This record gives sequence, structure tokens and C-alpha cells, in this order.
Amino acid sequence: MLRDAIRALAEAKIAPYAAAVDEEARFPREALDALVANDLHAVHVPEEYGGGGADALATVIVIEEVARVCASSSLIPAVNKLGSLPVILSGSEDLKKKYLGPLAKGDAMFSYALSEPDAGSDAAGMKTKAVRDGDSYVLNGVKRWITNAGESAYYTVMAVTDPSKRSKGISAFVVEKSDDGVSFGAPEKKLGIKGSPTREVYLDNVRIPADRMIGAEGTGFATAMKTLDHTRITIAAQALGIAQGALDYAKGYVKERKQFGKAIAEFQGIQFMLADMAMKIEAARQLTYAAAAKSERGDSDLTFQGAAAKCFASDVAMEVTTDAVQLLGGYGYTRDYPVERMMRDAKITQIYEGTNQVQRIVMARNLP
Repeated sequence: MLRDAIRALAEAKIAPYAAAVDEEARFPREALDALVANDLHAVHVPEEYGGGGADALATVIVIEEVARVCASSSLIPAVNKLGSLPVILSGSEDLKKKYLGPLAKGDAMFSYALSEPDAGSDAAGMKTKAVRDGDSYVLNGVKRWITNAGESAYYTVMAVTDPSKRSKGISAFVVEKSDDGVSFGAPEKKLGIKGSPTREVYLDNVRIPADRMIGAEGTGFATAMKTLDHTRITIAAQALGIAQGALDYAKGYVKERKQFGKAIAEFQGIQFMLADMAMKIEAARQLTYAAAAKSERGDSDLTFQGAAAKCFASDVAMEVTTDAVQLLGGYGYTRDYPVERMMRDAKITQIYEGTNQVQRIVMARNLP
């Protein structure tokens, strides 16, 4: 029922704008409005804070179905979870009440600010600092590759509070877009997910109350990594949706396209391509859903399973979308058909929330 409801919504209210959102590189306002109107923009927020209380699997299905028609739009529910999960995992009760309520209502979006110009895969090498000053912290630094920056009202920001301790000297804070000293760079000009703005966040003497720290001082990096164990599964879901959308479109196309006097779907070479695409998507789906169940239970092997789901599903998405373009031939290479957009969108799933090379490091360190 959940999947049917989201698919119907996505096809009616999000899909019609997907090409224009990509072409114009503009935020998918129609998708946000449709998701908020149906309480699907942040389904993971617990009920006690006004949210839907959806479990990890339900959240995955929402993201998957939105990504099937528009990858940029699927970053609304995905990044709302990424940005707010540190508060859910480690935040005080006051922080949860203050920030999860507006998120659940759709009055605000939440972004996640971990990466920096010189701290990508090596996130512990960050330079953004937070210095205690009385009842406040003063933040200075630059965060890069921040999804939905400028659109989100709230940001989970990781900053160094004790430079002598490397990862154990990093703390997490909630920063608001309206805080004095917060500004944003120009939107990045990207290969794909063009409807989701990616910008730098500048923190210039941003003074925030000390009670906006998420958890205890020095626990920010641990919270960040714990968050990614759960949210990598949402990237797997996004990859899965993109791949499914490409397969669905290609399946319809090969039945219509005629060459040598018959539909190309009747040729065994084409059938084998479609069979391989469907098989790999189903394998990715099983891995992703199993990881989502582990996320919900907090299983001890979640770190391995989350990395495996993200890595495998994103590799499958890249492969399947590339094959979908091939199946459409010259048409697949044009912007008149959606599969070239899906191919461009798929690429980022192999890169963000930890590159697939980093996922393999994570898996190797956490072999079951």
C-alpha cells in the first residue's frame, strides 16, 4: 500500500517536472510541495515529535519510489534523514523538540555538513573550528558539497573543538540558516542531480548557544559515522530507484521499437540484457531491504551491511542506466528521453556518503 501510494504520487506530481528540473538546474519545488502535502518529506521523524514514525524500510521505499522518477527530488526525504539523524541519535530532548517538530511539519529541511575542501574521504581531517566562549560556541570554517544548502533551514555541522584529539576532538552542532555569519557559495555545476543544489556553507564567526551541541563535546565524529551506517542505506535506495526507473523505461521502449520487421524486444540479445538488468536490481533490492531491517534493529553487522548495500546498489545503478541508454540507441543519448538523465544521476550514488572505494575499506574492516 505504501509503495502504491508513493508511486501514484510520484508519477502524478513529481515525474512531470523531472526533465525541466534537470534542464533548468532548479530546486524541485513541486516535489517538495507534493511530499509535504502527503507527509512524505521526512517520514523517519518519530511520532512523539510530530512525525510519521516510519521505520527504516518504509523510509527506503519512499526514497526508492521518488528516485524512480526524479533522483533530485528523492534527496528531499533522504537528506532530511541524513541531516536530522544525528539529533535523533545523540541530541538532547530539548534539541529534538526544537528541530524535529518543524522538520516533521514541513516548515524546514535539514542538511548535513561534514565534508570540507580538504576533508572528503578523510573527514577527520576537517579544519572547521568551534571555540567555547561563555554560554556559546563560535564557529569558523567552510563546508563543501552540502546537499540542499541554501534551501534547508537547519544544518548538522561537524567542527573541531579540540585539535589535539583528531576524530575524538570533533563535536556536532545544529546551525540555522538564519544565524549571523552563515552564508552560501554559488551552486555547483554538476553532471547530475541538478535539481538538488550543492553549495559550500561558510561559517564566519557564527555564534550559537552551547545547548545546540549534539551530544557531548568530542562525540561528533562518532555520531557522524553512526549516522552514515544508517543513511548509506538511503543512498542504496536512491540508486535502486534510479535503476528501476531506467529498466522500466527501457522495457517499454524495446516493445515499441521495430527493426528488421519486429519489435527489438523479440531479439535474444536484447532479452538477455533486460534479464541481467532485472536480476541485478533485484539482488540490490534484497541487500538494501535487509540492510534497512538491520538499521531498524540496530544489528551489530549494520556497518558492513549498510556499506555493502550502498556500494552494490550504486554500482548496479550505473551499470543498468548505461545499459538502458544502450537499449535506446541514439535516442537514449538525447535529452528527449529520460534514461540519459538517469545515467548522469546514477553516477553520484557511487561517490557521495563515502565513495565506493571507501565502502570497500569499511566492509573489509567489518567483515562478518
